[in-house]
Amino acid sequence: MKTHGAALIVAIVVLLAGCASSKDQLLASSKSQLALRSIQSRAFDTADRERALRTVVATLQDLGFLIDQASLPVGSVTGTKLGEKYGFYALRMTVSVQPRGAAQLLVRANAQYNTQEVADPEPYQQFFAAFSKAMFLDAQQVD
Repeated sequence: MKTHGAALIVAIVVLLAGCASSKDQLLASSKSQLALRSIQSRAFDTADRERALRTVVATLQDLGFLIDQASLPVGSVTGTKLGEKYGFYALRMTVSVQPRGAAQLLVRANAQYNTQEVADPEPYQQFFAAFSKAMFLDAQQVD
């Protein structure tokens, strides 16, 4: 009877350790997803979604992307950039523009390198730097 009790205690300890490990992995995954989302998203002080989507299209084209799809009702634009850096590659970026309250828009970019999600902040920083500049110039009505 003592061996069954000891085996039961060992099984419970192993089970609890497994749960703790899964919880830690889930928290780490959530933190990494939160960090990725923070580099993929920016809020802009405008409610003009159509203007923002036109600016997304122009910005992606300026960065060398070919526009694959654009949808005003959905609020998204997808473009692909092809190249030969370290062999053939395809960088695909989908940008969504959604209202955030009454006076802001949330712009979120999601990039994939070939078939892998891009966690490197560089392509997002390049996009948002160019997009922010274009939004500013458009608001100032500068060509």
